[in-house]
Amino acid sequence: MDKPTAPKPGAMLHLRGNTLSEGDPVALPLTHSSMYHVPGDWNGGPSYGRADNATWEHLEHVLGYLEDAPVLAFPSGMAAITASLFATVKAGSRILIPSDGYYVTRRLSERFLQNLGVEVEQRPTASFAEGGFEGVDVVFAETPSNPGLDLCDLRAVSDAVHAAGGLLIVDNTTMTPLGQRPLELGADVVVASDTKAPGGHSDVLMGHLATRNEDVLQAARDWRMIGGGIPGPQEAWLAHRGLETLEVRFDRMCNTAEVLAERLAAHPLVQQIRFPGLASDPSHELAKQQMVRFGFLISITLYSAGQADAFINNCPLIRAATSFGGVHTSAERRARWGDAVAPGFVRISVGTEPAEELWSAMAASLDALQT
Repeated sequence: MDKPTAPKPGAMLHLRGNTLSEGDPVALPLTHSSMYHVPGDWNGGPSYGRADNATWEHLEHVLGYLEDAPVLAFPSGMAAITASLFATVKAGSRILIPSDGYYVTRRLSERFLQNLGVEVEQRPTASFAEGGFEGVDVVFAETPSNPGLDLCDLRAVSDAVHAAGGLLIVDNTTMTPLGQRPLELGADVVVASDTKAPGGHSDVLMGHLATRNEDVLQAARDWRMIGGGIPGPQEAWLAHRGLETLEVRFDRMCNTAEVLAERLAAHPLVQQIRFPGLASDPSHELAKQQMVRFGFLISITLYSAGQADAFINNCPLIRAATSFGGVHTSAERRARWGDAVAPGFVRISVGTEPAEELWSAMAASLDALQT
């Protein structure tokens, strides 16, 4: 099986434009309406704002092109993750989730799914396939893991999960459809937070679910409409606008991350570094096989929490903030959120600043810790 390739971003930019008639606005109109004109018997068209909105449907159209699969938009990445799980599990189901992935997925599983009679098992991403998948109904994987950037072999996991009769959901937030294509590697469902790089400007919450499984798609659509977890039209409009520059931003962020990772790895204060693009990274060979790009996230471990905070807070081109994927380079000491990482562990999200200017600021902040 060949390595997956990313879709053509030029075609994505003109998906809507090639359907326009004379006088139509080139920019996507924003539809703010909770009601639609429905005289007489309903004929199946738009009826109510909780079920239909033209703005989020255009967003889904673009995301569907990127994923090469039907897409449902949600008001956050966690809303998409929640929908994927509630669409696929029931009382008595057994699910497997990463012990080192995004911590809110674990909280959702432990706080709510277990109380509904769902058995939850956890494994670290790097050894996710160990122990097999017999008796597991739904496997939820995240690769690269957030924040540690470990990888699991999606083709191998997908084959093993399907052989055992299970279904595979993959959180692809860290990579976007331009950097990794889980559906092409065998996943049944992809979920992602479009709050991150797809939105790109740190001003909108959004998420999506993509699947070619009609039963899962309909169940997730029903969950969204009946439960009311719908995206707002303003937020959908912002996310759609962000997608139009995703390829340009993502390319620059990934290129810069490759430059920075090599230099950070050589700095004497960096005890450990994880970046799939480094030849020395334990996941590098797997990353070359299953990822289109190596991404824009880098994790480094400094000697202490104090050093980590000082590095972040004293660098003028780093914003101290949680989340990632924005145009501004940001970083955070992840131990403060309870992740099982060293006190000096820092997750860096590389932004769109010029690479040399960004490195100069980072190096100066690191060097100041040695004086």
